[in-house]
Order: sequence, then structure tokens, then C-alpha cells
Amino acid sequence: MFTRFTPPARRAVVRAGLLAMDAGHTALDDRAILLALAELRPFQEPLDAFGVTAAAVRAALAGEAGRPRDADLLAGLGIDLAEVRRRMSGLVSVDDPARWRLTRARLRPLRVVLSGPAADLPLTPKARKVVEVALHRSGSTGRVTGEDLLRGLLADGSNPSVRIMRRDGADLGRLAAALGFARRAA
Repeated sequence: MFTRFTPPARRAVVRAGLLAMDAGHTALDDRAILLALAELRPFQEPLDAFGVTAAAVRAALAGEAGRPRDADLLAGLGIDLAEVRRRMSGLVSVDDPARWRLTRARLRPLRVVLSGPAADLPLTPKARKVVEVALHRSGSTGRVTGEDLLRGLLADGSNPSVRIMRRDGADLGRLAAALGFARRAA
């Protein structure tokens, strides 16, 4: 499945998985995908132009979090997670997209999993829909881009990520128009 993703789109999905793990999640959800897209901006026009910033998304997610992050828990024990990752980066490149796979289970076709050196993260139904819409919308090129992932987020107005963008005052109509998204995103 990942072979159809452009390198920037693949990096965004891997980054989303790492963000989900950092937040202590056992699955990859659409909110982590939104944050990764806002951070990496793998498309022509940055999300900032539509009122979506990585800082605002991160703040909204922090407000939703009900439990401490792994980094906070380890810091309480005197362990600096960033330092551990820095030292391990020479041994295993966790954020290298080439070391990650996005697969659909043969026996359970609705189960899509992001697998890599750090973890196996099943996609939540909303995140799976983002990926499936992106795959479908990739069009004649057959290559999934960052824009396609963003279209996947906008395809379902009930996504928590869409609610976050709305709450932060993002111009979703203009964003949808810029993406050439036929469906109304408001």
C-alpha cells in the first residue's frame, strides 16, 4: 500500500504514527495525521494559509489528552526520551519511511496497520478512511500525495480533526476549493 505514496506523503504518515506513539496511543488516528500534515506540510500551499497551524493543532490535542505522554512519564523517572531517541537514532532509524509499511490484513480487510521498527499501529476507522479516500482520490497518477491525505481528512466532516480545524477558525471551504475537492467541507 505504501508503494503508492509519494515520499512526502509517506513521511507524513510515519510522522503521524510517531506522534501517536508519543501521545501514548495504541492506534493511529486522524488527529495524528492532521498534526503530521500541519508539521511537515507535504503539499503546494501550506495549511497556515487556511488558518491551520501545527501549534494550534498541538494545543487542541493537548487539551483533549486525558493521560500524560510517555515523555512526561519517563521524565518523572529522570529519563529524557528525546535523548534516548537521539542515542538510538544511530542504531535504528525509527523515522525513516523506508523502514515502515502500511498493510491491510488478508483475513480482516478492514484492518490496516502501520508497521515499523518502533511499533505496529492499527489505524482507527477514521484514519483508515483518510487513507482509503486518499488512495481513491489519487486519480490518474495513482500516487498518493499530501493533498490526497488532506482530502481524506476533509471527506468526513465528523472527523475529530475536522472539528479541530473548525474550532481553530480554519477556512475549510477555501481549503476544499484549493484542493479541488468536489464535496462541501463545511
